Amino acid sequence: MVKVVFTPSGRRGSFAVNTPLLHAARVLGVDIDSVCGGRGLCGRCQITCAEGSFPKHQIESTRASLSPFCATEIKYGERKSPLLDGRRLSCHTLLLDDVVIDVPAESQVHRQIVRKAAEYRDIALDPATRLYYVEVEAADMHVPKGDLQRLIEALDEGWQLPDLRCDSRLLKTLQPALAEGHRGLTAAVSKAKNIIALWPGLREVAYGVAVDVGSTTIAADLCDLTSGEVLGSASAMNPQIRFGEDLMSRVSYVMMHPEGGEEMTRAIRQALNTLFAEVVAQVGGTLDDILEVSLVANPIMHHILLGISPVELGGAPFALATDAAVEIPAWELELTINGGGRLYILPCIAGHVGADTAGVILSEEPQCQDQMTLLVDVGTNAEIVLGNRQRLLACSSPTGPAFEGAQISCGQRAAAGAVERVRIDPRSLEPRFRVIGSQLWSDQPGFAASLDQRGVTGICGSGIIEVVAEMYLAGIVSEDGVIDGALRARSARIVATGRTWSYLLHHPDDDGAQLLITQSDIRQIQLAKAALYAGIKLLMDHMGTPHIERIRLAGAFGSHIDVKRAMVLGLIPDCALDQVSSAGNAAGTGARIALLNRGSRALIESLVKRIEKIETALEPKFQDYFVDAMAFPNKSDAFPKLFSEVVRPQPRVPEAISGTGRKRRRRV
Repeated sequence: MVKVVFTPSGRRGSFAVNTPLLHAARVLGVDIDSVCGGRGLCGRCQITCAEGSFPKHQIESTRASLSPFCATEIKYGERKSPLLDGRRLSCHTLLLDDVVIDVPAESQVHRQIVRKAAEYRDIALDPATRLYYVEVEAADMHVPKGDLQRLIEALDEGWQLPDLRCDSRLLKTLQPALAEGHRGLTAAVSKAKNIIALWPGLREVAYGVAVDVGSTTIAADLCDLTSGEVLGSASAMNPQIRFGEDLMSRVSYVMMHPEGGEEMTRAIRQALNTLFAEVVAQVGGTLDDILEVSLVANPIMHHILLGISPVELGGAPFALATDAAVEIPAWELELTINGGGRLYILPCIAGHVGADTAGVILSEEPQCQDQMTLLVDVGTNAEIVLGNRQRLLACSSPTGPAFEGAQISCGQRAAAGAVERVRIDPRSLEPRFRVIGSQLWSDQPGFAASLDQRGVTGICGSGIIEVVAEMYLAGIVSEDGVIDGALRARSARIVATGRTWSYLLHHPDDDGAQLLITQSDIRQIQLAKAALYAGIKLLMDHMGTPHIERIRLAGAFGSHIDVKRAMVLGLIPDCALDQVSSAGNAAGTGARIALLNRGSRALIESLVKRIEKIETALEPKFQDYFVDAMAFPNKSDAFPKLFSEVVRPQPRVPEAISGTGRKRRRRV
């Protein structure tokens, strides 16, 4: 008997001489990957012999402790690429003497996948769907048994997958695959229970897609299910916008047009199929390579995607058809991935707190925090979570699309040419800004040339937040959100537009379009941020806490806004600025976690059952909080932490334009 120790797991055992290393690893429960079942075809089970003296284990380990390089390993190197120095295929390497074996990260099945979406994250790779190669016993007229039964037995014998079921639609492909693969084939098995796809010979390509279906934007990440790597990403405007900019307008459309629900269902499914084709084309693959889709969405998007009428969500009691996680064959929703592919949708939390919020919670895990943490997924409909490891509360708030550039006179989506950063000199009132696609500020040499003939095209969500905050800090806008026309004497940037004043951010004779920040634009931002802040205040009331210790801003928009200027507007409550940070597309990250780690699905499904849901529409204090939050940053809340770092503007009495053309004073 010889001793073997595997690192980094530390598992050890004694085995007979000439025992294959892969077999020893499996007996000890060591985490080593293999798709081909130990046939030396896939190369995923590579290990390294650790050389030297290991007193702790009482082992002198050398390469001579293992069998010499064999023909299979040489053939693998010729067929794919030579093994790195010191690497061996554990399936064809035999134990000869005591040895210490290192299993590199890329050979571990449940290795930690580090991903940067908003920040670095560790995801333990354990996908619901895996590939298994087997060689199926040839048919024998003396042993009356079907090829499906032979396949199931081979998978049980080679991979310890008992009691498998097979999609009946695969039966017509089974025997052709066996013939083409000379009785060797690869099976995709979902959750160690269902055979969902078959290919002749050895196949190592298996993709999954994590999708965040937002009211305005759909985002998709293509992931390699065997490595966890994000291979491609794509996004698109939600085509349902043509039925209504916000969620309630889409529900109203269905109420007024009975066929509207089916129209929106077709539109979103077609958009998903387009994104699937786009991301898989980025790696030269095909839709048949996609075996899993995990998806998050708000409740109305969730219902429309599933073909469920959202009408019940349009009024109290905001009843969901189901709040449970949904796992179904993708073909049921006409998704054009592999015919056996599966779709997993995270659970919803309440009538207007959906699977996207569940994704944020899975990504951020506030239940593991001791600090009172606020999670805000900023979008057309803001989802808000407040709590710590003892208790979690959640609600939604109808902010509308203003934060994404909609309903703003010069607003646009975040694309090349859109203003995303703004600073205003409080003395001269002159602005400088930066646009997407250029690293230069507008007052730096070479700015115009850096625009690559696009020019300045509009202002996106992060830009409108910054310009309004800067206008307030510069005294252009009062606490009540009124542009001060008296400042026209100091700056030509203050211009009359009809019966109100506007701020000229960009001259039309410069490169690009004229950008005016109008009084109406200010109002849209006030309405949006007041709805968000009022929802947060209600959660704080129910939690019984007057202070927030930590804030995380999620969503595509939340990942790009300047947290200081967001607080200046009163978008979020007072908090130490170094405790406010971006979480990026946390909902999408949650979808990716659910795609790559099946254990996380059970975790979030159990967790959402403990979350307390607050319906803002039924709360009597909502309107009071909303009115106070219309002011910059707030009429009632003092924001001492913010104004310890930012100079509060002096109160002003702005000058507006009367209906008769005469100047009049407005009180603030």
